[in-house]
Amino acid sequence: MILAAGRGERLRPLTDRLPKPLLEAGGKPLIAWHLERLAAAGCRDVVINVSHLGERIVERLGDGGAWGMRIAWSREAEPLETAGGMALARGLLGQDPFLVVNGDVYCEVDLARLRRLGLGGKLAHLVLVPNPAHHPAGDFTLDAGKVGNAPSPRYTYAGVAVIAPRLFAGVAAGAKAQLAPLLRAAAERQEVGGELFEGTWLDVGTKERLAALEAYLAAKYARG
Repeated sequence: MILAAGRGERLRPLTDRLPKPLLEAGGKPLIAWHLERLAAAGCRDVVINVSHLGERIVERLGDGGAWGMRIAWSREAEPLETAGGMALARGLLGQDPFLVVNGDVYCEVDLARLRRLGLGGKLAHLVLVPNPAHHPAGDFTLDAGKVGNAPSPRYTYAGVAVIAPRLFAGVAAGAKAQLAPLLRAAAERQEVGGELFEGTWLDVGTKERLAALEAYLAAKYARG
């Protein structure tokens, strides 16, 4: 699942006329980078939730055939937050654990490995990254593959995870619900695993970070 329903407030006025997932970096929409990586990882079915200017995304991506994939669309009348979006899409996602990616990040983690990952009874497996300058406090601790809530050392959730639908079983379809409280509660019960990714990752949440991604991609592909 690609989460693409956000308003993109920090990217205004760009997102007043174009949904955040369609903002371009490296000559293609942000969401296209995800679709390419997911297709290369062997994914053939993807659920995308949309809300703000959502039909623009639907029109641009279509049925996913351009990437050799099938896209199922989950439309939200208003953004339902991360867990709320997953709960509304429950019927499209099915009962098995699924790979989820935030639409406003760029991440070069190995998605093929993640999609084959078994949860071993846990509710989630999170990809964590070293804390960026804009989020110095981090989100979770990581100790021997177990995600926790201790004071330190903390890492930032990358917006990439494998999640079991049981994690959001208590969220009603159509309700707004954030993912973080569910993850923290599950971590307290030692039901969340994770890994630290120290490769290229960017949260494209502001115009400055969008420009940073553009510069990174320009340099990367200039090198061939």
